[in-house]
Amino acid sequence: MNDCCAVVDLRQYTLHPGQRDTLIETFDTYFVEGQEKTGMHIAGQFRDLDDPDRFVWIRGFRDLPARADALNAFYYGPVWREHAAVANATMVDSDNALLLRPLRLDDRYPGPDAPRPPIGSPGTGRSVVAGAVYHRGSEDDGFAEFFTDQVAPALTATGAEPVAVFESLVAENNFPALPLRDEIVLVWFARFADDAAYDEHRRRLAASQTWQQRVLPELVCRSAKPAQELRLRPTARSQLR
Repeated sequence: MNDCCAVVDLRQYTLHPGQRDTLIETFDTYFVEGQEKTGMHIAGQFRDLDDPDRFVWIRGFRDLPARADALNAFYYGPVWREHAAVANATMVDSDNALLLRPLRLDDRYPGPDAPRPPIGSPGTGRSVVAGAVYHRGSEDDGFAEFFTDQVAPALTATGAEPVAVFESLVAENNFPALPLRDEIVLVWFARFADDAAYDEHRRRLAASQTWQQRVLPELVCRSAKPAQELRLRPTARSQLR
C-alpha cells in the first residue's frame, strides 16, 4: 500500500451553476502541485457526470499527523492565499467530505510517482471512474467482509473490478477548519475505458441473477440509507483515470 494513502479525504463540492470549469482550471493549474508540495497526494479530481454543478476529488496522506501538518501548510500558505477567492466564489457547499482509510488499493490506483499530464493539458478524455458510497450502521457490522466476499466478486464479474476500496477512518478531525461528515461508510471506485464500457457493466449487473437475487437485497438490508452512486469523468490532470 502506498505510504501516501493511509489516510484519505473524499471531497464532493456543490458549485454555483456554470462555475465548475472555473474551479477545475484553478485546481488543476495551482492546487495540485500546491498541495503536493506540503506532503499530500492528489490522486484524482473529477466532473460528476450526473450533476453539472458537482466537483469530486480525492487526496491522500501518510498518516493523521501528516494530514494536520499538510492541511495547515497549504490552507495558511501562499498558494491558497492567492487563489482562495476565485475558488471559494465557485462553491455553494464544500463540507461534503469523508475521512477514509484504504481496505484495498490495487496496482491501478495511482501513487505519488504515477504519471500526471502537465499543466494546460487539453480535454478530459473518455474514461469513466465510477463507484459508490455505502452508508453503514456501525464500524463492527461486518460490512467490509460482506463487500469483499460478495459485492466485489459480483462487480468484477460484470466488468467493474474495484481499483480502490475505502472505509471510514473513525478519528477526531485534526483540521477542524474543514468539517467532515459524521458517518460510517464504505466507498469503492472502478475504472472504465469509456461510457460504453460503463454502460455495458450496468447492463450486465442488471442481468446478473447473483446481483439481483442475492447480493443487492442483502446490500440494501445492511445499508443505513440508500447508496450514493458515482459516475465521474477525470479532469485533464487527474492521475486516477
